[in-house]
Amino acid sequence: MGQSPISTHLGLQSPLETRCEICCPPSIDDFSPEKETVCIVIKNLADFNPKDDANHHLLELAQDAVRFVLCYRSVLEIAPLQVYSSALTMSPKRSALRKQFWNCVPCWINNPPLVPEVWDSTLQVLEGHRHVVRAAVFSPDGRLLASASDDKTIRLWDPTTGICRSTLEGHRDWVTAIAFSLDGRLLASASEDETIRLWDPMTGICRSTLEGHRKTVTAIAFSPDGRLLASASYDKTIRLWDPTTGICRSTLEGHRNAVTAIAFSPDGRLLASASEDETIRLWDPTTGICRSTLEGHRNAVTAIAFSPDGRLLASASFDQTIRLWDPTTGICRSTLEGHREMVTAIAFSPDGRLLASASVDKTIRRWDPMTGICRSTLEGHREMVTAIAFSPDGRLLASVSVDKTIRLWDPTTGICRSTLEGHLEMVTAIAFSPDGRLLASASWDKTIRLWDPMTGICRSNLEGHRYNVTAIAFSPDGRLLASASVDKTIRLWDPTTGICRSTLEGHREMVTAIAFSPDGRLLASASVDKTIRLWDPTTGICRSTLEGHRGRVTAIAFSPDGRLLASASWDKTIRLWDPTTGICRSTLEGHRETVTAIAFSPDGKYLESRSRDGKTGLRRIGAGEEDQAVDTTECIPYKISTDTPSKLCVDDSWICYGMNRLFWLHPDYRDAHFAARNNIVAFGQKSGRVTIMRFDLAEVPSGELFDKPIYCE
Repeated sequence: MGQSPISTHLGLQSPLETRCEICCPPSIDDFSPEKETVCIVIKNLADFNPKDDANHHLLELAQDAVRFVLCYRSVLEIAPLQVYSSALTMSPKRSALRKQFWNCVPCWINNPPLVPEVWDSTLQVLEGHRHVVRAAVFSPDGRLLASASDDKTIRLWDPTTGICRSTLEGHRDWVTAIAFSLDGRLLASASEDETIRLWDPMTGICRSTLEGHRKTVTAIAFSPDGRLLASASYDKTIRLWDPTTGICRSTLEGHRNAVTAIAFSPDGRLLASASEDETIRLWDPTTGICRSTLEGHRNAVTAIAFSPDGRLLASASFDQTIRLWDPTTGICRSTLEGHREMVTAIAFSPDGRLLASASVDKTIRRWDPMTGICRSTLEGHREMVTAIAFSPDGRLLASVSVDKTIRLWDPTTGICRSTLEGHLEMVTAIAFSPDGRLLASASWDKTIRLWDPMTGICRSNLEGHRYNVTAIAFSPDGRLLASASVDKTIRLWDPTTGICRSTLEGHREMVTAIAFSPDGRLLASASVDKTIRLWDPTTGICRSTLEGHRGRVTAIAFSPDGRLLASASWDKTIRLWDPTTGICRSTLEGHRETVTAIAFSPDGKYLESRSRDGKTGLRRIGAGEEDQAVDTTECIPYKISTDTPSKLCVDDSWICYGMNRLFWLHPDYRDAHFAARNNIVAFGQKSGRVTIMRFDLAEVPSGELFDKPIYCE
């Protein structure tokens, strides 16, 4: 049996005859986790072009395979056999690879996640930065994509394969902006450390450091001829530098507040600057004279961009609008409205036919700059979008976000995802009933939904809270469901009938967390008012109020025997209380940031805590002896969950079975609230979607699943 055309084109050898490397189950020895291997596969698939119509099906497979590999490249590099479990099940329903090789999905996946019908406009998600990504820019030839982050680094990516080529380190604080010179031989970076650095993007060597600004440098831009580098700062000034010598030629003053953005006109005769003083100024970069001041925005101006022909100047603002100006006359031609939050970035396509805008509302919008009509809205980021950039050929649109990722979109299609039913706003909490027959989810849409975890059907929708629901908890016997809200109340519901039995009032601020004692006789609630209240869930009477924290209380947890109640706070401490007497037994210190989550080990001997800076503390809880800090490290793999114990758990990017990685999670499922019980894992996402996955754990092979074949015969 000879090799198929696609296998021949990829250069694959027996025993992979007639089967594509990325979608058929060969021996693990046939895979290489090296990044270059994935790179070659992507390029070969992208170049595959059969000469006759008879191979149309193979062409469809190859095109789909490109999207497939780009989407799941990061996991294929470290765990290639996840191609059969995670990659196939999380691909769109109409994916050619998914349809043809669905029989390769492991038999231990009983209930795969709900997925959209088709691939969306996201071509790739680039991961690697450890903190917020602030900026992204393509090199002039389009062969590199640079990204800047609050982790103090700049990363250089291959936009075709998504591989990170190098990481540039040197800044002492957040990197706020980056820009390539027109010939691509220099990369400039700006930082909160008040400096600009000039790098050789080929070698990664820092050539020089420009100093002079007295506050954070917010923006940088090369002139079209490369002879000037402009920088803007919170010190209200723009500086013009000679990038060859590093000498500051002039300082432009005039703005009454921080300068947020700068841009040269295509012919280099104008330099535009935007400011928090709500204005745009147009300067002559040769003389340093301000030619005109454009007024109209009702809040800080965050971004500016000239159209490729220089006839339009676009500006974005915290007032949620984009304005299009005539830079010659200073007249505002049109105002584009549609974003629901502040607009953070704008960019024209190379041909000037599209204007893209990014926003705190997590979306990118595509506008027709001639008519002002919004063509489409691109959704996918989990947090605010901070910057956008078109590739030089206009075939890619890069966006960066507070969610630490860079997304690469197809700007021409703007395909929307399918809408899956669920909450109307972000899911804030999720919990299983003790018997596992119900799954409750809470949301900013002010409701609690009760789901059948076996079928995914929503049984009931509990309404009553006047504001966002922040937390939920089932009583140990499952007869009560408690919900907490921004409206300062706790409600007790009958999960069978959906009737609200009582409303507990007393907190002076929003309620942040709730927990039943193991015997169900107490309900604890935590609040922004810095207190914990202990309630009798039967009568609704408040038995006691625990005071002592100096900041809002963020989390609470009972020990397994019910003799201790732990509370975490913005004051960076954990307190251990006697719930019977209300006395604080001890105050645990050590975290340097807000403590956001706590959980007792099943035997009650340890208390795990996590703080906002990603640090996790583990303390041994003694009986009558001083509590001992065992370890404080970087964030450990498992997310803290107060739900019923299960062998299934979730880390940042994996569903784990015991100590082994079982199922890789696409970025869309991360930073979600989760609950695990027996063989089911449920996710409550910021989109409002609730996803339920069920596994047959008896069929799961032992050991690390990317070390052994995981498909079933």
